[in-house]
Amino acid sequence: MDIIKFIKDELNLEAKAIREVANRIDSKIEDAINLLFNCKGKVVVTGMGKAGIIGRKIASTLASTGTTAIFLHAAEGIHGDLGLLDDNDVVIAVSNSGNTNELTSIIPYIKFRKIPIIALTGNLKSQLAKNATVTIDCFVPKEYEPFGLVPTSSTTVALAVGDAITVALLKKRNFNEDDFAQYHPGGTIGKKLICKIEDLMHTGKENPIVNDNAKMNKAIIEMTSKGLGCTNVIGADGKLVGIITDGDLRRMMERGITDLNTIVTDVMISNPRSMQPQELAVDALNFMEDNKITMLPIVDKNNNPVGMLHMHDLINAGVVG
Repeated sequence: MDIIKFIKDELNLEAKAIREVANRIDSKIEDAINLLFNCKGKVVVTGMGKAGIIGRKIASTLASTGTTAIFLHAAEGIHGDLGLLDDNDVVIAVSNSGNTNELTSIIPYIKFRKIPIIALTGNLKSQLAKNATVTIDCFVPKEYEPFGLVPTSSTTVALAVGDAITVALLKKRNFNEDDFAQYHPGGTIGKKLICKIEDLMHTGKENPIVNDNAKMNKAIIEMTSKGLGCTNVIGADGKLVGIITDGDLRRMMERGITDLNTIVTDVMISNPRSMQPQELAVDALNFMEDNKITMLPIVDKNNNPVGMLHMHDLINAGVVG
């Protein structure tokens, strides 16, 4: 058996199933989108078995993109969980056969409540299709495994259709990156879009600062006591004029300067790169990577150093580029 060829053939067959369903999409999909867009309650996605797992994923994706959505296991529905349905809801039912007993058992109650049903099914003659408000044709000729029985292509198609509906709804709502970040505050995406420099920078007594007339012994003490391996250097007016890092200390020694009474201006990097507190942390990360620096002075609009940002702060916070 040629495993690589087999895998490629299977992937191409499932891709073919999606393309065939895409070619059959008609105006009914617009009806489904409008039902979801105008829903005053929540979207309840339901299904059984493998189709139920796909339904759970669809509900999760909807919820993460601005649509209030939950998953209702059809078997739990017939044992009491139908109480979570509200007259203002919309139901999405996922079932390839459209005749799954648990699913067809809850349809009468849903219709009694006059709650719209969007069916994602491969059987347009099924009980689900006949009772749905809108039926999306998800038919596939066969499951693409040796016996044609295990849900493979049918669940792939249902998932792809669910994703397409979610993205279309997202666009119709003008849902943007900032909105997305609000629903993902703890993840990498949220950190990239929400976390600002001011949330991570070292301020107040943690912010290392020496005057430009200070000597290197004081600068070294400041760098060591604050634990950041650097210090801001300010002029008499309090504005940032330079920065001294561990690397600058090594270069000082290489130049043969060993006198710690040396004035900091003889060692510092003048007019260092800086950013402001309100800027995004991910922009600071990209800026630091582009400029190959690990410490970044943070200044206010008047160029007064209000903080220090270290690359480790960004990494520890989970901000990645």
